[in-house]
Amino acid sequence: MSQDLDQLLRECLVRRSRGSGPGGQHRNVTESRVDLLHVPSGLRVVSDETRSQHQNLQLALLRLSLKLEAAARVVTPRVTRVKRLRRVQERILGEKRRLGDLKRQRRPPGKGGEDV
Repeated sequence: MSQDLDQLLRECLVRRSRGSGPGGQHRNVTESRVDLLHVPSGLRVVSDETRSQHQNLQLALLRLSLKLEAAARVVTPRVTRVKRLRRVQERILGEKRRLGDLKRQRRPPGKGGEDV
């Protein structure tokens, strides 16, 4: 096992269990399925392809390292707020005021929201 996979294994909770599915009696009695939970990131991988617990552990570690690399590559774009020019902002607010006044005029008298 390489050094980085060894370090990765130390950060994981390993659970071994019996695999299910086709494979007959041998598969039903050996605990060859490996379930890894990477504690720092919360990622979980499972491997139960082979009848060898050791090979399944290697496969699970490889899958986990690939998942961690993919998760590290995903970068959320930073959203920066752009401040509008004062003229543009005043025009927008004037438009809102004008529309609000029009809506207020369309209301029937006595219906809530009148400015006193």
